[in-house]
This record gives sequence, C-alpha cells and structure tokens, in this order.
Amino acid sequence: MTRAIILAAGQGSRLQPLTNNKPKALVDLLGTSLLDRQVNILNSANVTNIEVVAGYHAKKIQKLGYSCSINPQYASCNMVTSLFCALPFIKKAGDLIISYGDIVYQKNNLQKVINSDAPISVMVDKGWRKYWELRFIDPLSDAESLILNHDNTIAQLGKKTENYADIQGQYTGLIKVRSDKISEFISFYHKLDKTRTYDGQDFNNMYMTSFLQLLIDAKWHVKAVCVDHGWLEVDSVDDLELYENLAMKNELDSFCKLS
Repeated sequence: MTRAIILAAGQGSRLQPLTNNKPKALVDLLGTSLLDRQVNILNSANVTNIEVVAGYHAKKIQKLGYSCSINPQYASCNMVTSLFCALPFIKKAGDLIISYGDIVYQKNNLQKVINSDAPISVMVDKGWRKYWELRFIDPLSDAESLILNHDNTIAQLGKKTENYADIQGQYTGLIKVRSDKISEFISFYHKLDKTRTYDGQDFNNMYMTSFLQLLIDAKWHVKAVCVDHGWLEVDSVDDLELYENLAMKNELDSFCKLS
C-alpha cells in the first residue's frame, strides 16, 4: 500500500496577495487548488491514505476534510521539520510518497515514482531547462545542481552552480521512501546533530535537498526517476500568470497536462 504526505504548512510570500488569508496549497491553478489537484491525481493512482502537514491558516485545510498534522513552527522552519511533524503517519505501514504542496504533476509521472523499487526515489525532470527558461531570464539564478551516477542514482543535488554541466536534471519535490526503509529513515533523521548547520541552515531550517544529500553521503541508494516535463511548480504570482497565459494559447500541455 502506498501512502502520501503533502507538505503544505507554508504561506508562500511570493504568492501574496493571494496567500494573505490562505495557505499556498489552497491557491487556485486554472480554477482548482494545488492541494485538490494533487489529491485528485494521487487518488487516481489508488493512493487514498493522504496526510497534509498544515501550518499557516491550518483550519482552512482542515475544514475541507483533509487529515492533517500541524506544524506550529511553520513560520520559522523548513520542509524537513514539517515532514517530521507527521511522524505518527510516517511510521505507518506502506511505501511513503512525500510531496511539496506547491507542485502538481501528471499521473504517469507519479506512477513512475510509485513503481520504482529503490529505497529512496526522487522525481527528476530531465527537460528542466526549457521549463526554467520560461520562468527565469537566467535559469542558473534559480536552478540547482543535480549530478547522476551511471545507474541513475543521485550523486549530488541542491547546490548553487554557474555550470549547466552540473545540472543533469532538476529536483521536483516529489519523493518516495520504500516501506522497509521507513524505520531507518526516521532513525537517520533523529540521529542528526541538531547543533550544526546544513548548507548554511540550522537544523530546523534544513532544506529537503540537504537531507537527501546527507542520505546519499551515508551511502543510501537514492534513485532518480527521470521524467521529461509533466509537472509544474507554483512559486509566485508570475508562475500563475505564465501558466494561465500558456493555457489560453493551448501551449501548457507541452509542459504539463492538467486533468
């Protein structure tokens, strides 16, 4: 059985004023909220056991009927801390999908992640550059490194780089932990030194990519599930306007087909 956690605790300041009174995950993309889009796609792939980590305006997510874990420190921490606010859910049986709350993805891409048998699977967009060139004047201003081994395991990710050769794909924010590795995954997190910094961030503000890199450095098998588009990130009002304009011109499907 596959379960899913959607990390939706943040406000999303770059989406203001749309997020002045609701969390980022409840912002609409072409008339449907990001959260509803994810849940619908997960359900279509028979993933129905879903936990949402809420924080900012959490009651607005709870009122929609979603099962929630609460991150009371959402304003002063990052994704990894939010994830482990759902520890009782993480401990349950079954493979675990972990998804950022500000992305959407096609069912076929989700299915590739579900079907992967690696201990840790990470969806990686090999066609990232064309997508980033739509969103940024200089793609390298936002893109991060992702270097693959010959077997498509990830060697390095999440670093700033000025060299396109260091970006063999782009991390998307969709991860799966295989069921038999859940206990070790939890233990690994709890054994980390809470007094040190991780890529310049304190423990509570550790990036998810930093946590994945720690697993890689500890010889965990972290597999890239490679896709070519088929997902979107909604990080700003400019992103929303871009997607709406592409949809009006019937050009959005070349990047992501929204059902």
